[in-house]
Formats: sequence, C-alpha cells, structure tokens
Amino acid sequence: MPARHDGTAPAQGPATASAPVPESPSEAVLPGGEYIRERHDDGRRDMTRPPIPEPLGVPIYDNHTHLEIKDGEAFTYADALRAAEQAGVAGVVQVGGDVESSQWSAALAAQDPRVLAAVAIHPNEAPGYASADTLFDALATIDELAGQPRVRAVGETGLDFFRTGDDGRRAQFESFEAHIDIAKRHGIALQIHDRDAHDDVVETLLRVGAPATTVFHCFSGDEHLARIAAEHGWYLSFAGTVTFSNAKNLHAALAVADRSRILVETDAPFLTPAPFRGRPNSPYLTPLTVRFMAAQLGVDADELASETVENTLRAYGSWG
Repeated sequence: MPARHDGTAPAQGPATASAPVPESPSEAVLPGGEYIRERHDDGRRDMTRPPIPEPLGVPIYDNHTHLEIKDGEAFTYADALRAAEQAGVAGVVQVGGDVESSQWSAALAAQDPRVLAAVAIHPNEAPGYASADTLFDALATIDELAGQPRVRAVGETGLDFFRTGDDGRRAQFESFEAHIDIAKRHGIALQIHDRDAHDDVVETLLRVGAPATTVFHCFSGDEHLARIAAEHGWYLSFAGTVTFSNAKNLHAALAVADRSRILVETDAPFLTPAPFRGRPNSPYLTPLTVRFMAAQLGVDADELASETVENTLRAYGSWG
C-alpha cells in the first residue's frame, strides 16, 4: 500500500481485533466505511491503548483529530467518541487532508452531534494533485464542502517544507492561498499545518490577509511565533507534543501565549501525550494534555479547561 503524507495507507479489509470499549451506538453511513486510512506499523511501537484518564471537572473538546485513520487494533470512530465521552471530552473537530478524507469528515459531522468537521487538501498532498492537473477540481470540492453547516473550518492546510521539497512548494503556496480564500468567503476558521515553514506561513497570512479565525494546529513554533500569533489574534492549538520533555520551544511558547487564544488537540492517532508517547492516540487522551499545560502554567486544570472550552466555542461555534 502506498504511504501518504502522514505515514498512512488506504485501509484494507475489515478490522478484526476487539475494541476496548464495547457497544457502539448507531453508526453513521460514511463514504469508504469505518476507516479509509491505516497508519503504518513498523513493528517497534507499543500498540497497547492507554487507559481512559479521569475526566476534568468540565467537559472539553479535541480541536483536531483524524478518526478515519486505523492505528493497530480495531477502534472505530464510534468507539473513539464513546471513550472520549467517558473521559469528559464532549466533542471533536474531525479533520480532512484530501478530497476523500474531507468528504468522510463532513459526512460524519453531518450525522453525529459530537463531531464538527474541517476540510482541506493537506500541503503535502497538494503537489500530487497539481502534478495530476486536478488541484483546481480538488479545491472546488473543498469549497463546496466548506458550505455545509457542520463544516466549521478549512484545514488542515498550510506549508510543510519538511516532507515536500522545492519542486512541490509552488503547489503548496497556491493551495494554501486558495484555502485562505475559501475560509474567508465561508466565514469559518482556518486550521494551519506549519512544519519547518514558520516565516513563510506568517508572510502568506499577512500578505493575503488571514481569516478572522486562524488556528495554528499542532503548534510547533517557539516563543517568537507565539508572540506574533498573540499580536494578530491567532489561535495556538497544542497537541501531545507539548507534554514531551524535549519540547522546550513549546513550553516557552505556552508561557507567553495569549490565554484567550489557547486550544488543545490530539492530532490522533499521532502524537500521543506523555507518559504514553508512541502508543495509539485518541480524543479520550485530551485531558492528559490539558493537565500538563495547566501544571506548566501554574494554574488549576479545570480553570484552564474552561478557558480552552470558551476559546474553542469562539473559534468553531457550538456543537449543539
């Protein structure tokens, strides 16, 4: 199976392993079925699912997840959402990265009240669409999906100079600017993927004009970028990476971030927070990241949780 930008491949065959959380609710009818991707397993990871943590005192939200990706044992979106409820995670933003996963995300959001959707062509996918002369058509599909009432963000889009070389950058910029326009025309949030491209992302946002709600998904910058974001009212969404002991740049960024613009996410099934780094991730682990961030800031975990909820609802609107 060919690998994708995120190390996943198209899912093949039915899931057979038993999920740790039984009794799925009525399942949505989704294009492609329960999974449309499968994360590559090199045989060296611990594939045991972490336990469900104790809920925080207030229900919280996972601002960015990929429930369409299978990672190890069977754990469908229905299982993931039920486990999230047990951990006090009231809702998620399910995120697309190509036409197929964006259609899947929009379909799930339309049928499940716990889910809102984001739709986009990931920057590492844009060069492939451009080479096939289908980027314009793909962007037209994203534009159409962005008009659905439970699609509340355009993302993840942006720039990635880590996985895509110089030959793919023109397509990335073209795609990024088109997504910015889509978000502004539909009046919804923009979720940015920014890897090794901080200066160019900021330059693009300032040159073409950032949407009113702009979110740096899985924030990977430092104190300097956090201050720029605060100056412009951009949101920083922290993933499990902020819990890693070597993430000094993220710890410094969190310390100076505008608290009214802090969000929390999992980016599941990737970036599992400590102490379970490397194991399969899921929205139910969001409380671990909130508790770590609160400890770093020296504030009560429920206080920070309440702030992230207020910020989340301001960014994406109500799940109700």
